[in-house]
Amino acid sequence: MRPFQYVRAKGIDDAVVAMRGGAKCLAGGTNLVDLMKGDIEQPRVLVDIRRLPLARLTDTPGGGVRIGALMSNSDLAQHPSIRQRYPLLSQALLAGASPQLRNMATVGGNLMQRTRCYYFTDRSFEACNKRAPGSGCAAQAGYNRIHAIFGASEHCVATHPSDMCVALAALDAVVEVQGSAGARSIPLSDFHRLPGDTPELDTNLKPDELIVAVTLPPPAFGSNVHYLKVRDRASYAFALVSVAAAVAWRAGSVEDARVVLGGVAHRPWRVPEAERALIGGRLEPPALEAAGDAATRGAQALRDNGFKIVLARRAVEQAVRIAGGRA
Repeated sequence: MRPFQYVRAKGIDDAVVAMRGGAKCLAGGTNLVDLMKGDIEQPRVLVDIRRLPLARLTDTPGGGVRIGALMSNSDLAQHPSIRQRYPLLSQALLAGASPQLRNMATVGGNLMQRTRCYYFTDRSFEACNKRAPGSGCAAQAGYNRIHAIFGASEHCVATHPSDMCVALAALDAVVEVQGSAGARSIPLSDFHRLPGDTPELDTNLKPDELIVAVTLPPPAFGSNVHYLKVRDRASYAFALVSVAAAVAWRAGSVEDARVVLGGVAHRPWRVPEAERALIGGRLEPPALEAAGDAATRGAQALRDNGFKIVLARRAVEQAVRIAGGRA
């Protein structure tokens, strides 16, 4: 770990000022500190924001909720309002990490998780465009079983690791940020980036912007939701493929649906084509198969991860079936 300056922020404006010039925020530290130990992250300044008043969940006037960025994953997953009104989010949070990590990890930190890639987190591999832009992508010709099947580029094939973000994408979440230019709101669909030719940039957050909250609109799907996570072992493992599925019924047919994949791209991967395959019909096998096919259309396998395409197709069918009460 390299030397750094430590700053304890006294307020949001204080944190924003301190973040200029390559600083990183310390909240739960479950991802950042590990990356610093491995010399992957090398901040010159570490801004401790843990004492800022950003750990509350409040109702919004429009019937949704506002979640403070420093609320722990455990507290959010177990909050009565989330469990009752947004069970998809609770399910996704409880599928992530271990209880000890969930106790420390925060909402804002989860949004900012760095990528999942063997070659990014191991400095013995020199070729990593995310860690060292222009150096190449070792995963392209290396062991790429866990890597992306959607949205990748010749410069990066890494995947986004968060479970929480997959559920938030299905729930139409909005990220509230504060920076030197003022406050702004970023739909979660625009928050994370695809790698393109700048894979070192994971999000569209500006260097001096601080995540202060995440807002959710009024719940639209009730309990007709399911988060399915397929992984190599039953606990404390990243998703090979995950699916956040939600279904709204009207007169016995699907009125609205959400299908978002995790573990397959550089960001949560919503598939409107799969949603359209479900809307207007019943959750019978032909509709479920059509949704699974639509969800994986355009997927591009690497040498070792072609199984993910079949896995994603079946996972979508299963998650939608459970969400709709047809399991």
